[in-house]
Amino acid sequence: MSSTTPIESLASLRIGTVEYVSPDEFKILLDTDTPDNIALNTGLPRPFPRINGYLLIPIDQGFVVGQITWITIERSNFPVRKGFKDFGLIDLPFPLRKLCLNPVGTLSNNKEFKFTRGVECFPSVGDIVLLPTDEQLRSIIEAGGNRRVYIGNSVLISGAQVKIDPDKLFGRHLAVLGNTGSGKSCSVAGLIRWSLENAKKELADGYEDLNSRFILLDPNGEYSKAFTDMQQANVFSIESTDTEMLLKVPLWLWNTEEWCGFTKATSKTQRPTIIHALKGMRAGISNNTLSKEHALNTYLRTLIVSIQYSMAEGLPWSPIYSKKKGFYDLLSIWKSGIQTDDTFSIPLKKSIDKAESLLESMIAKYGGPGFHPYSYTREDVSGLLDCIYEVYYMSGGSDDQLLPIDADAPKPFLGTDFISAIQASAELLHTTEYIDSTINLIKALINDTKLKDVVSDTNITLKEWLETYIGKNEKNSLTIIDLSLLPTHVITTITAVVSRLVFDTLQRYRKQTKKCLPTVLVIEEAHHFIKRYNDDTDSMGAETLCCKVFERIAREGRKFGLGMIISSQRPSELSPTVLSQCNSFLIHRISNDRDQELVGRLLPDNMKGMLKELPSLPSQNAILLGWASELPILVRMRFLPEEQRPQSNDPDFWDVWTCHEKRLSLIHISEPTRPLYIS
Repeated sequence: MSSTTPIESLASLRIGTVEYVSPDEFKILLDTDTPDNIALNTGLPRPFPRINGYLLIPIDQGFVVGQITWITIERSNFPVRKGFKDFGLIDLPFPLRKLCLNPVGTLSNNKEFKFTRGVECFPSVGDIVLLPTDEQLRSIIEAGGNRRVYIGNSVLISGAQVKIDPDKLFGRHLAVLGNTGSGKSCSVAGLIRWSLENAKKELADGYEDLNSRFILLDPNGEYSKAFTDMQQANVFSIESTDTEMLLKVPLWLWNTEEWCGFTKATSKTQRPTIIHALKGMRAGISNNTLSKEHALNTYLRTLIVSIQYSMAEGLPWSPIYSKKKGFYDLLSIWKSGIQTDDTFSIPLKKSIDKAESLLESMIAKYGGPGFHPYSYTREDVSGLLDCIYEVYYMSGGSDDQLLPIDADAPKPFLGTDFISAIQASAELLHTTEYIDSTINLIKALINDTKLKDVVSDTNITLKEWLETYIGKNEKNSLTIIDLSLLPTHVITTITAVVSRLVFDTLQRYRKQTKKCLPTVLVIEEAHHFIKRYNDDTDSMGAETLCCKVFERIAREGRKFGLGMIISSQRPSELSPTVLSQCNSFLIHRISNDRDQELVGRLLPDNMKGMLKELPSLPSQNAILLGWASELPILVRMRFLPEEQRPQSNDPDFWDVWTCHEKRLSLIHISEPTRPLYIS
C-alpha cells in the first residue's frame, strides 16, 4: 500500500477556501462536503465547526492560524453550482456555509511545528483552508517557552496541557475576573499551589526549601483552610487561638498618608497637625503621658527651626517684612508658647525667665512709636536664638533631635502618646478647634477591644514584623492575612499599610543588594481595595489612599520583583490604572454587560469575538490570554480536592432548612470579649 503524498494529505484536511481577506479577519466559504457536526479528516472524531476553534491557511512560511469567531449559512440564488450536474431533477437553492477567522499567529514547520504570535504574510482569496492535525493543534495550544506550571487542559483538544511561564504570569501582574461561583477563588488557590509544587520539583541541588513568597490578602476568610497541608503557610487573623498568629499592624507602622486617610484629615488644618505630632513621636517622645517639659521641648524645637529659616532668608531685617506679617508678630506668638511651670527645675525656670524678658524687650523696643518693619538686626535675632537654645537644652533637648525628622520613620509609640502629641501640636499650630473629630477617631481605634491586639503592639520590631509577614531569607513563605473580622472603617487602612510595607521593603532590598526578591501579592475581592475614585476632593479618604497604594505597585512593582494577582467579580469598579497595568488575564464567566465591555476594552488582544462566550462559560472553565499565553486559550482549570479549595461554595439552603444538614446554635459563636448572638 503506497504512502499518502503531501498533496493528498492536504486535500484530505481541506474544508474550504478564502473569499475575503483583511488585516483582522478572513471570511471562509466551506466546501459542500465539509462536515457539519463531527470531522473525521484528522483520523479522530473532532467537533467541527466550533466557535473559538482553530483552522490553518497554507503560506510560504508554513500556515496562518485563524480562530473561528462566527459561523453562518447563506442561501444561494443560483440553483446550479459548479461541479454539480443536473440529472433532470428540479434544482433547489443550495445553502452556502461560511465562517470568519481572526488571525492569531503563524505555525512554521522546521522539523517540528512552532507557533508564534503575529502574521507577516497574509493569504489571498482562493487559498485553501485546512483542519489542523492533532500534532499541529497541540503545537498551537502548548506554544511558548519556559512553560513550567501546569494549570489545566485545553477545551478544544483532550489531553493538551495548558502550562504557563511563571515569570510572565507573576512578573507582569495577573487579573482573575469572573462572577461569584464561576471558580475564580479555586483558580487563585490553584495557581499558588501548583506553582509551589512545580518549583519544588526543580529545586536547586543542596537546598531543601524554596525561596518563594506569596502574601494573600483575604477579606472573606476563604483561604484559611485551603493550605493547611502546607507547612510554610501562615494564617494571621484577629481571633487566632495562637498568639503568634494574631494579626499585628501596629499604629507606629502607619505613615502620614495612612493616618490622614484614616482620619479624613483636611489639608489646611488637620493634616499639618497630624504631621507635626508624628514628627514629635518619631523624635522619641514615648511616655504614657506627654509631660509639660516634653511639650515645651517639642515647641522649642519647632521654634528654633523657624528662627533658623528666617535667618537663612534674611527676612527679619528685610524691607519686604511688615508689622502685620513680620517678625514682630512671631515674637508675640513665641512668647505665649514659652511658659514656666512649678514642676520645672530652677535652672530651667531661670532660662525661661531670661527668654521671656528678651522677647518682651524686643517687642517693646520695636512695637512702639517710630516702628520700622526692618529694624531688627542680625545680632538681635542671633541673641534670641542663643537664648532659645539655652532653654531647649535645659528642657532635655539634644542636637540629634534638631536634625530633620521623618514623620514616617517606623519608630514605635503608643496610641495614647499620639493623642497627647496631637493635642499639643494643635495648641502650637492654633488648630485646636479643628481636631476634635480626629481625636475621637483615634480614641475609638485604640479603645476598640477587637483591634487592641492588632494596633497596640510596641514590642515587635520592624525586622521581626518583616520576617513574620514577608518571610525570612531563603525560606518558603505563604502568608495569608485574614481580614474578614476587621471593622469596615479600618480594613482598607490596614490593607494599605501591609501592601505599602511590602512594596517599600522590596524597593529597599533592590537598592541595597542590586537584585530583586520576587514576591507575589494576591488581593482577593479586589474591588473593595482598588476601587476607582474621584481625585478632585480636598481630603483623601482611606479607600482612595488604599487604591493609590495598589496603583503605585501596579506601575512600579515589576522593577522591584513585586507581582500582583487581583481577583474580582466586578472589574468595572476597579481602578483603570491598575487594570491597564495587568498584562495577563484569566477570565471566568462574566454576565454583566458593563463588566464585559470593560474587559473587552482593556485586554491586550483583539479577541472580542472570543469574549462573547463569557456569559456561557461553565464553572472551572476560563479564557487565558495576555502576556502569559502565546494566544488566547480556553482552559479547563485543574481539579482541586475539597480540602484544598477556598471556602466559597454556594450555601445549601434547602438541606439545612429541611434538617438534612445540622448546624450549631448561634450561642456557640462568640468573640473574645462578648457573645455575638444568643439563640
